[in-house]
Amino acid sequence: MPKKGMEPVRRRDLIDAVIATIHDRGAAHMTMGDIAKRAGVSAGLAHHYFGGKQALLVATMRHLLTELGAAAREGLHAAKTPDQRVRAIIAANLGPDQCRPAVISAWLAFYDQAQTDPEARQLLQIYARRLKSNLAAALSGIIARDTALSMADSIAAMIDGIWLRAALGYGPGYPDAAIAMVEDHYEAMLKHHKGAKS
Repeated sequence: MPKKGMEPVRRRDLIDAVIATIHDRGAAHMTMGDIAKRAGVSAGLAHHYFGGKQALLVATMRHLLTELGAAAREGLHAAKTPDQRVRAIIAANLGPDQCRPAVISAWLAFYDQAQTDPEARQLLQIYARRLKSNLAAALSGIIARDTALSMADSIAAMIDGIWLRAALGYGPGYPDAAIAMVEDHYEAMLKHHKGAKS
């Protein structure tokens, strides 16, 4: 039986182990035994906390989404203008905490899992809706709402594309060049839409 008060620590150790093991071996080749060994716990304890690999992967995904949400809220809280809010959302999604190689590998595994796992698919859909909603809300302070929705889709798609390139091992430098690339795209769209209005 696990020691009282150790469950949150052990759960976090297992989640960290999932991220590292996916990066080293790939999700398809890792086992609960591999994850437990890396976390320094028994496979039985890992099963006790999560039930199986699929549930542990979903828990890891929830953890990363929680971290991403916290980074976005922190950036949005510090932003004073709609433009700063857009840039804060971009920075949160492509910042150094999110763009670590092991986290990038984990995200690619989650996208793969979402093809067959309804819970993983739902989590990714929530993430995508939240990203678009946050971008559209910030952009609505700069341009018309219908244009803001279209631009939010475009920026979100670019963020996803940069993530995919990172997972496949190519693309801009992370995080600075990646953030700059999306900001350049945002600025070009803004200039185009403002020019079309005048």
